[in-house]
Order: sequence, then structure tokens, then C-alpha cells
Amino acid sequence: MVWKILLIILVILILLLVGMYFLGKRMQKKQAEQQAMIDAAKQSVSMLIIDKKKMKLNEAGLPAAVLEQAPKYMRRAKLPIVKAKIGPQIMSLICDAEIFESVPVKKEVKATVSGIYITDVKGIRGPLATTSTKKKNKFKAWVSKMQEKAGAKPIK
Repeated sequence: MVWKILLIILVILILLLVGMYFLGKRMQKKQAEQQAMIDAAKQSVSMLIIDKKKMKLNEAGLPAAVLEQAPKYMRRAKLPIVKAKIGPQIMSLICDAEIFESVPVKKEVKATVSGIYITDVKGIRGPLATTSTKKKNKFKAWVSKMQEKAGAKPIK
């Protein structure tokens, strides 16, 4: 009796894993096609970054056509949005999540844009300032706090 239940559970798990495998392959193909389309339409643009925030799609001030084409689950998700001045007009653009932290605010940059999607950012006047936002563990934070109070140089 117990063996039959375990066998049924094992068969269900195997079917679930096989289904996830084929679903993953299909999603990988879709992503590769989308990346090819983004690469085909990309162009380099000089822009002044005004502001950057993570906000919902309908709050971002994007065109109505973008909101209509977006799936319903994406309308509720928060996306990295960048407000930038490109030439004489101010636009809201969607930024790639991987480069969102490296986008400088109130600086002029040379960005690779595909439609309303920013894929890469480079500084016009020298390299972009990379800030290390690595979080200290509690002990190191406590030690540096005590050193500040004592007037000593903090350890790195």
C-alpha cells in the first residue's frame, strides 16, 4: 500500500520535472528571439539622466501603446524606470535591471537604447563612478562605529 503511494508520487514528480524542462527550453528560445530583436533595433543616444526609480508601469508615464501591449502581470510589477532628457524632450525609459544601479543621476551619458529600453550606459566625460554598495556584516559595522567614536581611522 505504501509502495503504491510512493510510486504514484514519484511518477507525478518525474512528469512535473519533464514538463518544467520543456517549458524552460521554450522560454529560453523566446528570450533569445527577443534579445535578437533588441540587438537589431539598438542605437546609441546621448542623454541627460534626470531621475531613476523603481515604479509600476502605469505610474511611470509611459505611452498608452506600451501599457496596452504589456501583459497584466507586468502592469503590477515594479520596473526600473529612468527619466531622461534626450535632445529637447524629456522621456521615461525602461532600464535593464542589471545596469540600473550603475546609471548616474543628473549626469550626461551615452546610452544604448532599443525603442524605450536602455540596454547599456557609458559616461561621456570619463568612466561612470561605480559605488560599492556592499553591505557590511554586523561585526564590521560595529567595529567601524566604535573606531569613529574613538577618532581612529576606520579599517577597510
